Amino acid sequence: MNTSIERKARVEPLGDPNCSICGGVGYVRYDVPLGHEKFGKVELCACRAVDRAQVARARLYAMSNLERLKHLTFENFRTEGNPKVRHAITQIERDNLEFAKSVCQEFSEHLVGWILLEGSYGCGKTHLAAAIANAVVARGVPTLFITVPDLLDSLRFAYNSPETTFEARFDDIRNANLLVMDDFGTQNATGWAQEKLFQIINYRYINKLPTVVTTNLVLDEIESRIRSRLQDEELVRHVRIMTLDYRHPEETSNPGLSMLSLKDIKEMTFLTWQDRQNELGHEIVTVKTVERKGSGGMAVRDKEIEREKVTQAHLERLKRAHDAAADFAEHPRGWLVLLGPSFCGKTHLAAAIGHYRMGMGGQAIMADVSVLLDYLKQTFRPNSDISFDRRFYEIRTAPLLILDGFKESNMNSAWAEDKLYQILNYRYYDNLPTVITSQMDPESFARNHPSLWNKILDPTKCQVFSIDMPPFRKQRSKKERAKPSN
Repeated sequence: MNTSIERKARVEPLGDPNCSICGGVGYVRYDVPLGHEKFGKVELCACRAVDRAQVARARLYAMSNLERLKHLTFENFRTEGNPKVRHAITQIERDNLEFAKSVCQEFSEHLVGWILLEGSYGCGKTHLAAAIANAVVARGVPTLFITVPDLLDSLRFAYNSPETTFEARFDDIRNANLLVMDDFGTQNATGWAQEKLFQIINYRYINKLPTVVTTNLVLDEIESRIRSRLQDEELVRHVRIMTLDYRHPEETSNPGLSMLSLKDIKEMTFLTWQDRQNELGHEIVTVKTVERKGSGGMAVRDKEIEREKVTQAHLERLKRAHDAAADFAEHPRGWLVLLGPSFCGKTHLAAAIGHYRMGMGGQAIMADVSVLLDYLKQTFRPNSDISFDRRFYEIRTAPLLILDGFKESNMNSAWAEDKLYQILNYRYYDNLPTVITSQMDPESFARNHPSLWNKILDPTKCQVFSIDMPPFRKQRSKKERAKPSN
């Protein structure tokens, strides 16, 4: 017989030729009685464990998106933010990114427990998740990195796939040595999708298999059974990334709400601030609304003309408020409350704080209280593309929140009062920097918002400045006065 034909016809052993179990065949059939679960079945021999692991790794890698994300590593994760932005990010944001990176790096080395990475678009969640996966794959650990919509599509396609079965694909996903589920919450939330996701997460939760989940949702928006498992602090390390969108670092926080982008508000900075020293001794005429009892004891509001001179005491109070605002802008901590009548300068100082923080690369929301409440109510419209929970969460946890124009309690509905209290109560106990302005004097504020006023009186967290200054009146420049009137 031709020797070349003999070589072609010879079958190479699939297993280890020296294996005492299969003798090199690569498969084993167990000698078990009829009715046993392994009766009549052929299984891979233990000597092919390495081959099996390599096949599993290749199969999971083929399902992953890691080929196009292999450049995302811990080494090139920038904790200083986008270098193209004009100002560096704040130290708080830098520390937050350093913390997130260290937690993910430690997880990639030990693969114990779960990581939940939460944050807005472009904050670095996917980069860190891919860095974990790339580090683990480099060590030969079978890893599946996949967006949740792609994961669900992969399961759907398996129903009609000639290469695999749904059961085999589902088993590959839930048993991966490391599963990274990116963009959780962007999937089509059908009943089937929710159930499959729950089955995968529940299986890995019960078996404590290493898992990474990234999401831009808040936990309250996630299906309750899944949320319950993600809130298990003994298994899950929850990391919230609080920085600007790396791809759009100049974008204003909550552009549909924040006043900081408005034309006139943009001009309210510390550089344009006027100390009003030139007004000392000047008499300023104002119209005030006063409340008195009319006939029958009913409250009636009247307008009165009032003349008031600018005194040195006024200017000193204004300077103290300015200095406190400048210090707060440099080191935002606790609450700053500015009280005073219209046009006394409190909104200018509040806006100046917001602009300074934004200029330093930080995030700030400045909102008129009434507009803020309308902004929240818009989520109840049928065509709203964002949930109330998401919008409320973003405001409640904003790195810097400036509430302009806090009003008397009877000016808002019970619902509005309740939401304002929830926002401020959360920020008080989480020590989040907050600025409040109001036309109410301290006595009126205490009478209208007693619970909030008790928090404001806490000297360890809050500073209160009553400006009580006659209103500022803009003077036209000589050039403007010289223009002929139409």
